[in-house]
Amino acid sequence: MAAITTLVINCTLKASPATSNTEALARNLTEALEAQGIPCEMLRAADYHIPPGVSSDEGEGDQWPDIRQKILHSRILILASPTWLGRPSSLAQRVLERMDAMLAETDDAGRPVAYNRVAGVVVTGNEDGAHHVISELSGALIDIGYTMPGQCWTYWNRGPGPGDDYLSSDAGHEWSERTARQAAHNIAGVARALESTPIPPASG
Repeated sequence: MAAITTLVINCTLKASPATSNTEALARNLTEALEAQGIPCEMLRAADYHIPPGVSSDEGEGDQWPDIRQKILHSRILILASPTWLGRPSSLAQRVLERMDAMLAETDDAGRPVAYNRVAGVVVTGNEDGAHHVISELSGALIDIGYTMPGQCWTYWNRGPGPGDDYLSSDAGHEWSERTARQAAHNIAGVARALESTPIPPASG
């Protein structure tokens, strides 16, 4: 596997160049990873045509194969999602459904392709539900085969009810950004550990 790199998939419902609160929070994590010498790339799922399905290629016009290549070329995957109705965005669910195909894909040693890769989660929203979204995204990524360190996430929300979003409020930024730096530290540490001592293929 190549040197450690990171891909962030921002599952905001806004296509570029619209302002994304989720991207703004995720930048705290990527900046902390880059400070440790780990290059990061961020893309928005909303900028791609991703048809529904559970295969790696749904045919003509499907741009998921391009994203899949980026996933497989990255040792670290960060899935970032806003909170809508207390749940991950529909695009986060779409990304995970397309990643379902990875359950049946193996590397040259016969291991699931997500093995020896590390994942983390970023969540934003102006009402409660962040821990639920973190749990849903983390559970799916673990199912696919990713290793997830303890506290490999950060989130921001205003609290219950409508109100300001991440970029229009200063409340809670210190905690969210400190937690992002800690998540980056934990993710990088586990990625380096798996680089030096990868999970071997199962013996029978």
